[in-house]
Amino acid sequence: MHRPDVTDELVCYCFGYSERDIVEDCSKNGRSLIMEKIMAEKKRGECDCSTKNPKGR
Repeated sequence: MHRPDVTDELVCYCFGYSERDIVEDCSKNGRSLIMEKIMAEKKRGECDCSTKNPKGR
């Protein structure tokens, strides 16, 4: 389902996920498997948000 209030703006520059990706993932799975993947990758040190994200986070 398309939600006009949800954007395609990237929220995860390391892995290329948008706000829409995460919202759709939650709708489909009842929780965000994407966020679980991001958190697991961050724990392994595979996150480079400080350089990839224009906001530096």
